[in-house]
Amino acid sequence: MNYIEVNFEFTPVSNENREIIAAMLGQIEFESFADTKKGLQAYIQKPQFNEVLMNETLKNVKLIFEHFNYNITTIKDKNWNAEWEKNFDPIHITDECRIRAPFHSPKTSYKYELVIEPKMSFGTGHHATTALMIKLMLDVDFSNKEVLDMGCGTGVLGILASLKNAKSIFAVDIDNWAFENTIENSERNNITNIIIKKGDASLLEGKHFDTILANINRNILLNDMAMYVNSLNKNGIIIFSGFYLQDIPIITEKAQQLGLSYENHIENDNWIAIKFENNTN
Repeated sequence: MNYIEVNFEFTPVSNENREIIAAMLGQIEFESFADTKKGLQAYIQKPQFNEVLMNETLKNVKLIFEHFNYNITTIKDKNWNAEWEKNFDPIHITDECRIRAPFHSPKTSYKYELVIEPKMSFGTGHHATTALMIKLMLDVDFSNKEVLDMGCGTGVLGILASLKNAKSIFAVDIDNWAFENTIENSERNNITNIIIKKGDASLLEGKHFDTILANINRNILLNDMAMYVNSLNKNGIIIFSGFYLQDIPIITEKAQQLGLSYENHIENDNWIAIKFENNTN
């Protein structure tokens, strides 16, 4: 499948402005994003791309910028494994967890070693939000827990939960790349207690979990948080990431309105992961 890359350049450049554009593009089938020094790169499958719709969607938001333009490139299907092999180094998260690609040599000194082939999916540990999620997870007891990995990406969080003795994992992502990649990476790591579904938060209806992991952008978290909480067992925990330090008040306010109690958060390069507990259901 060929992809379209749209390279946006705008001023002022800020994390908040990148997030606004990404959130709006996510509503019209754009699947993944990468920050650049001048703005944002956005990716969408070629058959789904509609430039007129894109411009209409961004029409009002363009007004907040002093300068805004973009260029479009078609990315032909390629050997993504080879592309990642050129650039993907192992990640070490504390002295407990190592994330490597299949072409890296294993190291038995780590308690948890995950083998991840990222392709075009998000979640290798290189991005601060994934690393932050994993750091919080390392201090969580997953033994015999029912776990939701919402927006699973490469499946890295669900795989770690399984290695930490979770009873089962339900992994969900709306992106077909992520859906297929999570299947592949689960098999690579010999994970047999994971169910992987393509879709959104509507798949949670009637399901309940002890632990929920959601590394998704702020707008989706705010929109879907009530569905997450409805699926969270009493005394269950939920870990959020995918947003910035300045977003803590709005995320915390929404969580507390839904009956969650703030536990703690950690930060890296202005990105945040935050843990809540459910004391109401």
